Amino acid sequence: ETARYSVPEEAERGFFVANIAKDLGLTREELSARQARLVPEGEKQYLHLNQHTGDLVVREQMDREKLCGQSEPCLVRFELLLESPLQSFRAEVSLTDINDHAPVFLNKEIVLKIPETAMPEARFLLESAQDPDVGNNSLQHYNISSNSYFHIQTRRRSDGRRYAELVLDRGLDREQQAEVTFSVTAVDGGSPPLSGTALIRVVVLDINDNIPEFTRSLYKARVLENSSKDTLVVAVSASDLDSGTNGEISYSIVQNSEENLQTFKINSETGQIRLRKSVDYEETKSYEIDVQATDGGGLSAHCKVEVQVEDVNDNAPELIITSFTSTLSEAAPPNTVVALFNVRDRDSGDNGRTSCELIGEQHFSTAPLAADAYALVTSEALDREEVAEYNVTLRARDQGSPALSTSKTLLVRLLDVNDNAPTFTQEIYTMVLRENEPAGTSLGRLSATDADEGKNAHVRYALGTAPPGKPAAASFVSVDAEKGIVRALRPLDYEKVRALEVAVRAVDGGSPPLSAQAVLRVVVRDENDNAPVVLHPAAASSAAAGELVPRGAAAGYLVAKVVAVDADAGQNAWLSYELAKATEPGLFRVGLHSGEVRTARAVAERDAPRQRLVVLVRDRGQPPRSASATLAIALVDGFSDAFLQLSRAPAGRQQPEVDDEDLLTTYLIASLVCVSSVFLLSILVLSAARLCKARLRPRLSPSAACCYADGDFVPGGGDVSGTATLSPAYRYEVCLTTGSGRSDFQFARPVLAISQSSAEVGPGQDEEPLCISQPRSD
Repeated sequence: ETARYSVPEEAERGFFVANIAKDLGLTREELSARQARLVPEGEKQYLHLNQHTGDLVVREQMDREKLCGQSEPCLVRFELLLESPLQSFRAEVSLTDINDHAPVFLNKEIVLKIPETAMPEARFLLESAQDPDVGNNSLQHYNISSNSYFHIQTRRRSDGRRYAELVLDRGLDREQQAEVTFSVTAVDGGSPPLSGTALIRVVVLDINDNIPEFTRSLYKARVLENSSKDTLVVAVSASDLDSGTNGEISYSIVQNSEENLQTFKINSETGQIRLRKSVDYEETKSYEIDVQATDGGGLSAHCKVEVQVEDVNDNAPELIITSFTSTLSEAAPPNTVVALFNVRDRDSGDNGRTSCELIGEQHFSTAPLAADAYALVTSEALDREEVAEYNVTLRARDQGSPALSTSKTLLVRLLDVNDNAPTFTQEIYTMVLRENEPAGTSLGRLSATDADEGKNAHVRYALGTAPPGKPAAASFVSVDAEKGIVRALRPLDYEKVRALEVAVRAVDGGSPPLSAQAVLRVVVRDENDNAPVVLHPAAASSAAAGELVPRGAAAGYLVAKVVAVDADAGQNAWLSYELAKATEPGLFRVGLHSGEVRTARAVAERDAPRQRLVVLVRDRGQPPRSASATLAIALVDGFSDAFLQLSRAPAGRQQPEVDDEDLLTTYLIASLVCVSSVFLLSILVLSAARLCKARLRPRLSPSAACCYADGDFVPGGGDVSGTATLSPAYRYEVCLTTGSGRSDFQFARPVLAISQSSAEVGPGQDEEPLCISQPRSD
């Protein structure tokens, strides 16, 4: 006998259904002592039994539409099992529908084409609204908004569903109104009622006075379930007395359910209805299709097609395990329950009648509990040392022709103890990480195995503490506890951290847990992320305070040395030097690896007195990085104080190189003009002096002036070229003050001898003339 109860769908968790102990005539103490429990028919448990009170309550909300669709009644079946002795009671809960769905039109705009010749009382089928609720909560009637031409009537199909027909109240006149628009509303019978709305747009067609006619108003067809795609179901036929395009008929399926459109298709020219997909008797037993025939003028007629699905034995029995103990103590006595299961077949008749059996010789047997319900129990004592696990194969067979069967194998494992520790596949894991890799980069994977099974073999990984004096690895890397994947927590800098070493542990899930340990070594690989840094010359140094090179310097003369460093390692720190830019490209060269700047040839007279070099320092990384150094070089004829004052800019003042060279050129031209003038003047003076020299010399006293002539040049004179002697064939006599040395005047070659008084003239002292001798031919 089956106990029956009723619950509204979507009842909240804990909703009281009934006191099942009272209904079965059992006391609460008996219900608890016999370990009463519920076994659902399906795979999901929707109800809960309180063993202490006998109350049956809702465990999980139940949606009637999901569980049963349009089927009525909607039943949730279960069994109540009692032990000592083993006893079973059947019960079922009927889900009552609530109005939780509103009717919905699949198309929000319905377009109807109606000829102006349509007579009053003409009927036009509308697409149906869909409402998954059943009974009074399903769609009940249709309404349309106020208009001058139509009213609506709600009709009922043979399956209980309702559909709507538009009824024309008065004739249409395309010339007066070419289009009529109004809304249709589908209303269900819930409390409060729910509704859905769509827009109807009636397009009035011009005259076409013959409507297509089907040979039958109702077509009936049968199709076997699981028929293949494109199987012919039925062919409908309609005719039209009109000629031309008004007599050409096209067929279409009117939308009355989304399932029809997904299951059937029609040839618009021949009227043949075929399957879009195979049909299943267990899902839908019959279909009702509305077919429309439309001529070229827009007139249409309708007929119905009823398709009955015939059952075939296409569903094998289902073995549903409702309770299963996968691990069993070897000391379990005979008749210990290992599993409870049901056998179900979705087919009908003999195709749905089933039987159950065990395959092979086992230490187990099946015990029937109720119709289609069984228990798997032990039939004799078990010994783990003899057999550690059993594969128990159940087979269910139906009585169809041919018969179908289903087998399911249950693995019953005897309980063991956690006697195996995890084992790493390596003692030391070495992983390489490029510096500056982003956080989350995977370095590799740890792997450990455990010979145990179940949770005793579930291995989790963890990082140990770093050795004393070593960086804390937990701040740089992490290990996935489940998969053992090692990832970087942040980018690493090779220049700061080159290697990490930490212990890793693998712990199983036994009780007590066992563990193993290995060493994780992370090696950081250098990347070229640092550009060379020029130490000399310093970037902030003045370009005017550069290097001095004598004009007599030969090829290979060491001018300066560019010194640079790179924080990277290996070839990323191998530096090379090259001359990128120079005032005189062929005058200087740079050592490729030394950075020494030397003269590539002897300094020539034509070379500009001020040179500017740009040296490029490049490393060998991929991609390479570089830096540059700028050298200011002055070509000088000597290194006396006066020359240094002429060749160097005043301290604390930096002027653009182009301005200095322009000013120097101006001074040089002025100097040459002055020298030439003095030279001519000197010739005149010498000519006059020779005439009176013999008469005046006896009477002249030693001159106090700092002018020198002939061979009386003072020993303190110096040659600009640095030889400390003057060629007797080129001598000049010119007097200059010491203050003229502060100008940018420079002497041109051939050699000019410069002399200064033996006492240095300091700042603020009276200026004394510097004398340059006049040339003479002897």
